[in-house]
Amino acid sequence: MKPFLPVRRSILRFLATTVAALTLGAAPLAVAQDIVRPSPRFSVEVMGQGPDVIFLHGYASSREVWRPAAERLTGQYRVHLVQLSGFAGEPWTLDDAPVLQPALDDLAAYAATLDRPAFIGHSMGGLGGLIIAQKHPDRLSKVMSVDSLPFFEAMTNPAATVESVRPMADQMERVIRAAPEGMLRGQQQQTAVIMTLSEDRRDSIVEDSIRSDRGVLARALKELMLTDIRAGLPAMITPVWAVYAVDNSGPQGAQSSQIWPREYASLPNVRMEPVQNSRHFIMYDQAEALNALIAAFLVEGR
Repeated sequence: MKPFLPVRRSILRFLATTVAALTLGAAPLAVAQDIVRPSPRFSVEVMGQGPDVIFLHGYASSREVWRPAAERLTGQYRVHLVQLSGFAGEPWTLDDAPVLQPALDDLAAYAATLDRPAFIGHSMGGLGGLIIAQKHPDRLSKVMSVDSLPFFEAMTNPAATVESVRPMADQMERVIRAAPEGMLRGQQQQTAVIMTLSEDRRDSIVEDSIRSDRGVLARALKELMLTDIRAGLPAMITPVWAVYAVDNSGPQGAQSSQIWPREYASLPNVRMEPVQNSRHFIMYDQAEALNALIAAFLVEGR
């Protein structure tokens, strides 16, 4: 999740920046077994053998962000690396169709063909895992939500509602559609600094954004801003680990340590896992710590 995202750990912090700016351990080498397209809305790269694990990237991002973590697992797990259509150069053929919910419906159908896979999602992908678990509690064995929230607007305004956010969501859709590519690239370069401490990863964040379909970027952001699943949290039965970044380089670290527990408080038996000294892309800034959490998450309950 990158362009037009929260400044660090969620979409909304980034939104404020966008409006202002535009105003208007070594892993074994893994070889993919197959790349399949179960839906026009995504493709899946499958590798390894064992219990099934689905990885889903974030907004305007690529499955490549998850590849190092996924390849570490291929000796024990069958990994499904999902790439959503319209992002990071993956072709989009559905004109102006909605983006997020139809993709999650199709991904839930794909999960139903597997043996109750574990689900690991970053940012928008983490929210996607929570949505699938809410709508289809029999499809996933567990969900790890990495630096994601049940309602992104709550990061900056806990009292926000879908209706109060709607005017801003409409505006952001228009801004993204209209932004010249040079302006978009410049904004993403600034955003990449906010998204990761790892300087060598920032170019890939920018390029994934630029290679994404502009209409998909615009519609997906609006859909994300208007997605609030908090009311359904108390009834969820799927085990969830909520992993979140704590950026100790600035005052935001203390804020995230308040926001994440607050926003997940109504989810029964959620396990909260802060990762210190990281920004939004925890897999870049603290790969070893995140890989250790993933390993523990996957063995829990087995």
